[in-house]
Amino acid sequence: MGGKGNGPARQGSGGIAPSTPPSAARTAGGGAKRGAKGQAPGKSQGIPAAVANRMARRVGLATGIPTVLGMATFIVSYVVVSRGLLDIPPVATLLTSGGFFLLGLVGLSYGVLSASWEDSPGSLLGLEQIGLNIGRLRSSFKRPPTAN
Repeated sequence: MGGKGNGPARQGSGGIAPSTPPSAARTAGGGAKRGAKGQAPGKSQGIPAAVANRMARRVGLATGIPTVLGMATFIVSYVVVSRGLLDIPPVATLLTSGGFFLLGLVGLSYGVLSASWEDSPGSLLGLEQIGLNIGRLRSSFKRPPTAN
């Protein structure tokens, strides 16, 4: 059976893949495309690498610790109840683990909003950065005035 979906598409074969590889298509167009201000794509805006690493560390800690505690709640509750040390109602286990998972969700926002966008890493907790970053977030959603 020829054609569609059986191997790489060739010129005029009717396949769905492009006839030229993506690397050749980039060089055939005269190099990389430029943004509105003449900058290469991906360099005009975005999160700097140092800031992204800071955010990732904070998110990892602020979500990872509560999530592990939420899972550990089930294990500890099982061990305590199975050995007869305490009689823990299932709803207590559910509410405790749910609280930890909710705390992990809050930690996701905290990790992103508490990271410093400056060259210096900022303080350990980053509480002073939260207000500044919320202001930046709000300003990014504001529409520019429309011309009538």
